[in-house]
Amino acid sequence: MDLNKILSIAGKSGLYKVVSQAKSAVIVESIGDNKRFPAFSHEKMSSLEEISVFTTGEDLPLKDVFKAFHQKLDGKPGIDPKAENKELMKFFLEMVPEFDSERVYASDIRKMVSWYNMLLEKDLLDFNEPGEDKPEEKAAEGTAPEEAAPEESIIKEPVDEKPTDEKV
Repeated sequence: MDLNKILSIAGKSGLYKVVSQAKSAVIVESIGDNKRFPAFSHEKMSSLEEISVFTTGEDLPLKDVFKAFHQKLDGKPGIDPKAENKELMKFFLEMVPEFDSERVYASDIRKMVSWYNMLLEKDLLDFNEPGEDKPEEKAAEGTAPEEAAPEESIIKEPVDEKPTDEKV
């Protein structure tokens, strides 16, 4: 899942996909309503790849939080982001037990849940690593990696070469 091209823009609700680069702006498309507009450099934009969650240990990248949601919810949407703060905190504690409850606020959880639900609805979540085939693609190719023909090792005998007087 490449979250580099998905942005959050301060002062604007929702998420935006980078479409193109203009001279002094980035052209973005709203994931919610597909409207395009320029986002200028003076606007505070954050790629979802850069965002992480405070935990009791090392900070947890947002990608890993979304992966935990996806696994624990079996690919279904999360809790309603408009739920009460206590419900949101309880839900997030189940999903990410090691989060730092003093530094992660209900408003942060609300935003993460709404982002997860939006990305899931638009089918923009893909938890396969780059270069890793999806199980459906392997089946479509007809050969799974374990069925592939073994590579033959080619061992060549050293060849005696006569030295030449040519300079290389």
